[in-house]
Amino acid sequence: MPRLSFSEYVDTVKLRDLNGLGPKSEQWLHEVGILTVDDLRSMGAVMAFIKLTKECSAKPSLNFLYAMVGAIEGRHWAEVGKKEKGRLLTELEGYRELAAMLAEQGANIEL
Repeated sequence: MPRLSFSEYVDTVKLRDLNGLGPKSEQWLHEVGILTVDDLRSMGAVMAFIKLTKECSAKPSLNFLYAMVGAIEGRHWAEVGKKEKGRLLTELEGYRELAAMLAEQGANIEL
């Protein structure tokens, strides 16, 4: 039986199979168009969190942001929250400030 390449393997893994994510997490991600592990990795956890807060019927907590980072990096969400909370919050605020600044200048970007 031939071995799968990494990209072929990733294509077979469901979001719910990632460490820290489950069926409800997968449902919320699907609701906003994040359908695959590759979609989540490509978008990044912070941008996915922003998309979820704007478009999902459920409003995710910061723990869900940490869970997505942990899922992408193969770490437990609590470790991510403990060690990277400041960096993630700064990144999240940076995106929001950029969107506000661009809106003031008349540029309409979708974050």
